[in-house]
Amino acid sequence: MPRSPLRSPRPSIDLSKHLMLMRGYSQHPAAEETLADIPTQLCSEVLFGNDAPLELEIGSGKGLFLKTASETTPEHNFLGIEIVHKYAKHTAARLSKAQRENARIISGDAGPLVADRIPDGSLEAVHVYFPDPWWKKRHRKRRVVNESSVQNFLRKLRPGGRFHFWTDVLDYFESTVEMIAAVTPEFGVPIPEQKKQSTHDLDYRTHFERRSRQNQIPVYRVRYEKRG
Repeated sequence: MPRSPLRSPRPSIDLSKHLMLMRGYSQHPAAEETLADIPTQLCSEVLFGNDAPLELEIGSGKGLFLKTASETTPEHNFLGIEIVHKYAKHTAARLSKAQRENARIISGDAGPLVADRIPDGSLEAVHVYFPDPWWKKRHRKRRVVNESSVQNFLRKLRPGGRFHFWTDVLDYFESTVEMIAAVTPEFGVPIPEQKKQSTHDLDYRTHFERRSRQNQIPVYRVRYEKRG
């Protein structure tokens, strides 16, 4: 689904503490080569210098979830991965302005990063909200939530860790629930998540949830918990 245009963050905003680049990724302008490289291991000890539980969001968009969650759950760390560079920059600027010390964002492709750089059993939660449904059948292998990715999520989560999946596309939701049951039965049964009443214009899980709810579009929410 198309995202609304964004203005570039003001040059005066320091992104260096919140934005990391996946080197060799084609969307990165040469002018930003001074930003931080991605560490070999993506874990709380390396990224934040502590052992707090680490939650991962894939497809952070404009960063509303990372900003809100890092404020409401300060005892946890949060890492986002966003494939669209301008949105990763926007998220980093948002975190920088809010002085969030427990949240960072990577500009790059989540697939190889999750598979190769996150230690097994190290994540408290994985969050995937309103991913691109890739409507055409021949493109569905590009979906963020697929057989390979859910197997990786299962490996990276600690026992009892959570996988949250929300979408406003019923076909994507139903096919994903069926696929998870077949491929990763260790996740057990899906647990429905209820919407909460918003108290202000940014009191939503993501900007996509706000748009869907304001336009009376049904949202399908589910949570899985890794069996011990």
